[in-house]
Parts: sequence; structure tokens; C-alpha cells
Amino acid sequence: MRLPSDQWALQIAGVVAKRATCPRRQVGCVLVSEDGIVLATGYNGTPRGFPHCIDKPCDGAIAGGVDECLATHAEINALLQCADVSKVHTVAVTCYPCFRCLKALLNTGMKELLYKETYPGYEEFLYLLAVKSIAYRRY
Repeated sequence: MRLPSDQWALQIAGVVAKRATCPRRQVGCVLVSEDGIVLATGYNGTPRGFPHCIDKPCDGAIAGGVDECLATHAEINALLQCADVSKVHTVAVTCYPCFRCLKALLNTGMKELLYKETYPGYEEFLYLLAVKSIAYRRY
């Protein structure tokens, strides 16, 4: 049996997340075109040239505060890798995007958001998807 495209994209995001270097949470993101072509992937971790938090924890990893975290989020890293964000149709991510990442994703051609995990308070951002008629599904 052929794997449905949404499950395929989420499985890829899960594999990509295994490269994450944040000890608090490993997140993977996959940007997919309308034709089912992977445009880019990203995972969360420190900026290039900085020590990985799994080797030398940043203040966010120690204190647990998102604002003190040095990691660039998976969604932003995927967007930085994407040659043409207007071609993004589906975003598959292992954890629902934070407010900042969601705003960045809304500046693409995104029509669908697939995610596995949530965090407390994520529901308050769902209205942003409705404004642009973006479908979303949790698996």
C-alpha cells in the first residue's frame, strides 16, 4: 500500500528532526510543492558557527525559556533553504509552529499545514490560518 502524501511528508519531517541540536525539543519541517516535490527541509539548532546546545547548552536549554533559546527554529531554517517560497503548498512540521514561525510561513504560498505535536496556547494562533483559508490537520 502506498503511503499517503501527508503521512509521507510528516515522516520526512520526523527524520529531519533527528538532526536537531536543541536538547529541549527536536523539531523538523518539510516544505512541499503542490506537485509533491520537497522544496526544502529544516530542523532547529544554533546558528552556523555556534556550539550546538547538545554540546554546550544555551541559556534557553538551561532555564527552559524560549526567549533565551539560541536555536533557529526548523520552519525558519527550511524557509532559508527554499529557493522560491511562493511554491510552498504544504508545510509538514513535527510541532505546531510558534507565533513568529507561523507569521513567516504565512508569507509563503502555503495552503496546508500538517503537524504532530502541539504546545499549550497554540489554539490562539489558529485564526491566522483561517484568515488565509489554510487547511490544517494534526496527526
